[in-house]
Amino acid sequence: MVDKNERIAIIGGGPAGLSAGMYLEKAGFENYVIFERNGWVGGKCHSPNYKGRRYEMGAIMGVPSYYAVHDVEEFCGVTHEGGPKLNRNYKDLQGNVIDPFDASDPARVELVGEMRNQVKKFGELLATKYKGYDVNGHRGVAQGRYDGDAVTPQREHIEGENENLKDLALPFKEFCEKNGVPLVQQIWIGPFTSFGYGYFDEIPAAYVLKYLDFQTTMNFVKVNLWTWKEGTQSIWETLNAALKHPALLNSNITDVTRADGKVTITVNGRVEVFDKLIVTAPLQFFGQYADIRDDEKAHFDKIEFERYDTQAFLTKPEDAPEISYYIMENMVPERLGHLMVYYRRWADTIDQPYVTYTLRKHAGGEELGYEETKKQVLDDLAVMGNPAEKVIDEGKWYYFPHVLTDDYAAGWYDEVEAMQGKYDTYYAGEVMSFGDMDETAEYSRAGRALLRRVGHAPCVRRESTPVFPSLSRRGRASAGARWRSCTSGRAGSKASRGTTLPPACRRAQLS
Repeated sequence: MVDKNERIAIIGGGPAGLSAGMYLEKAGFENYVIFERNGWVGGKCHSPNYKGRRYEMGAIMGVPSYYAVHDVEEFCGVTHEGGPKLNRNYKDLQGNVIDPFDASDPARVELVGEMRNQVKKFGELLATKYKGYDVNGHRGVAQGRYDGDAVTPQREHIEGENENLKDLALPFKEFCEKNGVPLVQQIWIGPFTSFGYGYFDEIPAAYVLKYLDFQTTMNFVKVNLWTWKEGTQSIWETLNAALKHPALLNSNITDVTRADGKVTITVNGRVEVFDKLIVTAPLQFFGQYADIRDDEKAHFDKIEFERYDTQAFLTKPEDAPEISYYIMENMVPERLGHLMVYYRRWADTIDQPYVTYTLRKHAGGEELGYEETKKQVLDDLAVMGNPAEKVIDEGKWYYFPHVLTDDYAAGWYDEVEAMQGKYDTYYAGEVMSFGDMDETAEYSRAGRALLRRVGHAPCVRRESTPVFPSLSRRGRASAGARWRSCTSGRAGSKASRGTTLPPACRRAQLS
């Protein structure tokens, strides 16, 4: 039996850390503390305020298959109902409005027709040849296995053998070419590369398809998308306010020592002692403040990341973009540092900023400087016909931690999963699943198996490998361990009850 009184520290107040707190509470564990370094919660779900309205500097939207976000909505009463409607168009490098998917255009009809055929074929391949590709997390993929929760409202646990899954270690471009569907990249690239997750010639297909499983991608294609009136950050602000132990903001952790079955944390000069530690903050920085061990360092040093910049601009009324625009020709490594998408959140007024999104890093190449990239974005906006007058906000994001093809194929994930609990420490956050808010939250949910047999959840599943093994049994984590886990089923209906964002939730703003 797990001791519910064990004291648990959670490092990180983003979607992963706050969700971990929520799922702990759901299972009857209330002795936890969440430490957040910044003065706000939500991580890269960041929605500052301008003249009474919030704009997005990070995450913008969700889709109906964001089932973990459903959990949050239902837990604390936030709703995606009433958010501004999303719309978008496309421009070429000369700033002309185009429709690259217009089948009525004689110049495009053959290409678009073949693209549709390949998308259909791709969907069939994913459902058959690559069965299990879309479960949360990466356990077993490099060995040709799947072991996780399905992308369904019920999120039933599935596991099995599938040698074809080893192909997911290939860069997505190579993966598509191998399967005879190169044109699907033109569909997947918009919500992947322009959203800051890197280029298809470098990123393993596993990441692309964990995030953009077939049903999620079709929601993007159909513009079946959610927004939140008070921004994506409001989801996590409201959750934080609803927790019994809201995140402790401005928590500067300077030391973590793990010894004798205890975790000692020095934060803002004071020392606190815990039984277990859940790390949702970037793992490659763990050694900057913790007693990192050799096996941890060897794995965390292999983590790569993207440099993703966002800027919020104001312009003259006559120069404001009508809607949001994608520039697909800029979503390739050869156009590194150029404007990929700019987003106008509030279509009913011109007195609000529009936000630009740009990558400036590619594996194996030289990272572009921030100021150089910013100048290029300003030049691109002028060409697009929407020149910027004033910069009101800037985001220089450390983005999308991941490993590259060789390390993925060599079993990086199974080796790290085998370390879960080894030092009374459990690893979660972006790198363990994917960098979007739903996948990170979903991984924290799967980790609730560490709370097995507490008699709180209503169902008992067959033997499976949890993300976090039992909190009460140090050193028992291993890739082959099998534990019984209880997890609550997912309500299939969307949360519909809305609440006004509490005043306390509005405090976390950037100046």
